[in-house]
Amino acid sequence: MGRYINKAAALFAVGAIALTGCSATAATSGGDESLTFVCSPQEDWCQVVAAEFTKASGIKANYVRLSGGEAVARLTAAGENPEFDAWFGGGADGHIAAEEVGLIEKFVPENAAKIPEEYKDPDGFWTGIYSGALSFCSNTDVLDKIGVSAPESWDDLLDPKLKKNIAMAHPGTSGTAYQAVWTQVMLNDGNQDAAIDYFTKMHSNVLQYSKSGSAPGQMAGRGEVGVGVIFAQDCQKFINEGFTQLKTTFPKEGATFEVGAVSLIKNAKHPEAAKKFIEWTLTAEAQDLAATVGSYSVPTNPDAVITDDMVDTSTLKQLTGDIREMGQARNELTSRFDREVAPAPKS
Repeated sequence: MGRYINKAAALFAVGAIALTGCSATAATSGGDESLTFVCSPQEDWCQVVAAEFTKASGIKANYVRLSGGEAVARLTAAGENPEFDAWFGGGADGHIAAEEVGLIEKFVPENAAKIPEEYKDPDGFWTGIYSGALSFCSNTDVLDKIGVSAPESWDDLLDPKLKKNIAMAHPGTSGTAYQAVWTQVMLNDGNQDAAIDYFTKMHSNVLQYSKSGSAPGQMAGRGEVGVGVIFAQDCQKFINEGFTQLKTTFPKEGATFEVGAVSLIKNAKHPEAAKKFIEWTLTAEAQDLAATVGSYSVPTNPDAVITDDMVDTSTLKQLTGDIREMGQARNELTSRFDREVAPAPKS
């Protein structure tokens, strides 16, 4: 998928934009149109998306950064009077969970014709903009001290030597963590009880459940834990930012992979601006922006650039399941995790 080039050739400078509170507002080049979108990837990617869309379209773009679970909760709370027009990023399962309760509107972008079928909803409720592989992000210095190798199996995370040395986000707030939960469902032939049982066993080894899916990688980088369960592109970002003691490994049993999606919010106040935004996010030029801020998910547009830091997912054992089934099960499974394993973090 895509054109392989040297990482350095893909990088280019992007202008700074001002931040106000929890949203970013990019200066408009004219016109009265605007939109506000939910943004679920890392903050710096959200910033560049808002700025570059405004530059390309003249439409003033604002965003609020929310992880997948937080996005579903906030959209649900707003009901028929949403504060957002579109949702950028976060696993398709989250978009499906939102669609199941009537929060997402069907929209088939013209640019979706470029995107392979496996990365878009057949009913037109969401379109994939990137994919990512679940991984273990380990601090080799910490693991050396406790005498443990970097994990290469889900069973390795149950090792008593890792007590309070694992960080993972909570699946109630994070799409990354929900991918881990659904992986266990698939590895146990669809048995949700067995999946919850696995995380009950792992719980004593977990130091902290974070709200954000990428936060466990930062914790591992700082030496607070030995292992973070995160997407491989996030671990690579932290390695490139100076946490060179980090090592990325993948579970030999396999793991599900994320399809990061974009969708139109039902009853959006600025639907036409939102549709233009969605069309733009599916272009190769828009998808190339991720690597410029160190986000190394694999773009879905075949014409987008593949950099040296992106994981070649063809070499991994990936579990391919029904994304719709995964999304439909999300609310029940995350509620069970909250009750039976650990409550979601409040801050």
